[in-house]
Amino acid sequence: MAENTRTLAFEIGTEEIPAFDLANATKQLETLVPAALDALRIPHGKVRLYSTPRRLISIVEEVAEETEALVLEHKGPSIKIAFDADGNPTKAAEGFARGKGVSVADLERREVDGIEYVYATKSIAARPVADLLPDALGGLIESISWPKSCRWGTQTVLFSRPVRWLLALFGTQVVPVTFANLVAGDTTRGHRFLAPGPHKVASADELIDVVLNAKVVPSEALREEAIRAGVAAAERETGFTAELPAKTLTEVINLTEFPTVLVGSFDEEFLRVPEEIIVDAMLMHQRYFPLYDGEGGLTNRFIVVTNGNPDCASTIIDGNERVVRARLADAKFFYEEDLKQPLEAYVDRLDEVVFQEALGTMKAKTDRVVELADALAGDAGLSKADAVDAHRAAYLSKADLVSNAVVEFTSVQGIMGSYYAEASGETAQVARAIADHYRPRFAGDELPESTVGRIVAAADKLDTICGLFAVGQGPTGSSDPFALRRAAIGIVNMLAAGLPVSLDRAISASLDTYSAVEFDREAVQREVADFFVTRTKVMLRDGGKSPDVIDAVLATGVTEPAEIIARVEALQGARDDMADVMDDLATAYARANNLRDASLGDTVDQALMGEAESALAEALEGVQAKADAALAENAYATALRELAALRGPIDRFFEDVLIMDEDEALKANRLKLLNRFVSVFARVADFGKMAKSGR
Repeated sequence: MAENTRTLAFEIGTEEIPAFDLANATKQLETLVPAALDALRIPHGKVRLYSTPRRLISIVEEVAEETEALVLEHKGPSIKIAFDADGNPTKAAEGFARGKGVSVADLERREVDGIEYVYATKSIAARPVADLLPDALGGLIESISWPKSCRWGTQTVLFSRPVRWLLALFGTQVVPVTFANLVAGDTTRGHRFLAPGPHKVASADELIDVVLNAKVVPSEALREEAIRAGVAAAERETGFTAELPAKTLTEVINLTEFPTVLVGSFDEEFLRVPEEIIVDAMLMHQRYFPLYDGEGGLTNRFIVVTNGNPDCASTIIDGNERVVRARLADAKFFYEEDLKQPLEAYVDRLDEVVFQEALGTMKAKTDRVVELADALAGDAGLSKADAVDAHRAAYLSKADLVSNAVVEFTSVQGIMGSYYAEASGETAQVARAIADHYRPRFAGDELPESTVGRIVAAADKLDTICGLFAVGQGPTGSSDPFALRRAAIGIVNMLAAGLPVSLDRAISASLDTYSAVEFDREAVQREVADFFVTRTKVMLRDGGKSPDVIDAVLATGVTEPAEIIARVEALQGARDDMADVMDDLATAYARANNLRDASLGDTVDQALMGEAESALAEALEGVQAKADAALAENAYATALRELAALRGPIDRFFEDVLIMDEDEALKANRLKLLNRFVSVFARVADFGKMAKSGR
């Protein structure tokens, strides 16, 4: 440790903080702790952060014992402004001095570039850091932001959960931080059951060791390591494999201070219940991890991570088995009750569920989705059988929302509808489409398997987007309470994957279903189309495509996401493969675009042309025919290769031809030729956006 420095340790001890709030607070402290010290000019070294459900710990290495002394110099007004003709200070001088905390008499005169100015010099002496830490650390507590805060007892302060103790040590010196009628000391608490404490800490450097010895694993990384090691041991013992979803694992890590991995079981009869309900009951409700056999089948064994005493393992396992047995018995009962009537019987009950206040019930939404799915099926050219399945799947897609199982286990919506549809005798494609119509739920999620499933999924998502835009509830800034951006990205991904429908026509068809809602049809159609273009643009940028390439394609006015993506990928690929050619073409296009005169048209007179002009005109005629043919087949890469053939003729044209000739006829003819050159590119991309000067 550097000379005249000490370690600073600060611990906020609390009741159990919610798992995801804890992870977020730890992330905040990465910035808040150094910022609090830097604001007071306290030199320090590395900041290490630790957290458990009952504590937030900050360890700061090599904290100086004194702040840095400073001499601050401020340049003020010129002497002519600061003093009048008699040498008396003006209001400008007085205001400057007052603002800098010095008297007018203390102002200095200095010459800068031949002009005299007044300067205020203020010395700030070094201060003992120990005197500054109580306020700095107290402010640190208050600066942590929580999704939800609470008051407790007679306190007026707010925190995620009641604060029960504070520890603050600067080396061996206690820092008397105060918060919520607590004064920081030199004691910490251990594991609630295994070593509650209090435990005295002799110095800041010893805090983590004391916490470890008190049966507390103080970091997320160490607890994750312990849990994964325990799971691996359980897998070896059982011969099964555990599923550890990232979200649930993160939650479990932050629910325990001393994690112990145990294996429990439930009655095999519950395996007759759909797997998704069992997994939901274990993962979402109880934070248990299911175990699978070698063929990927769900077993009746599960992993529980406990924060209790490992010596009481059998009691803990028995208690958790009782809990899961009750949950699975409920699931089995709900499932069997739901099967007593066909899925179609639930549809009319959707009138009991409000979709959105201005847009009606889930039954009204279902009716709109059916109508839109029919329109999309027609646009996609589905066979009669597939169109019937799309209609039926759309009609039944939301029915399970009022089933007993989904009311209790909400994450299996759609999935249970699929099971109930199959049990009701619906076709396999209808059942699968019902399960798939919520997909993709998030970035990277799988798309619906079939075109029928994608039709229903797109109809459902587009209905939500168009309806909310129609009633003025579209996303604004960073606020998107209805997750419309995510829904739009899902639709774009399906279109890019080959869903054969026009988004522009789909938006129009969706807005047709809102005849009972008053809105500006043209404005909303435009807003929704622009919304999808923006989402597509963001997706392409996030995917690594060059902004100027994206802008070049969008400048042509194309609005269909699949077409935008195909054109950008083709143009990006062409520029990567033929960098010099594309750069030269972009430069030539920008030059031609700047010189051209659209009012002249593009009908040229061959008799007025020289060799270079004729060569360019001939090349343009051949390239345009080939490029148009390629575009008609959506072969954008081929169209770009055809355009690349213009590099030589346009380069020669600019080298050999004086465009702005004194002869007006020659000048006009050459400008018309440039008009034709620019028009050949118009349907593909605005190459001027990619010119070097514009990058």
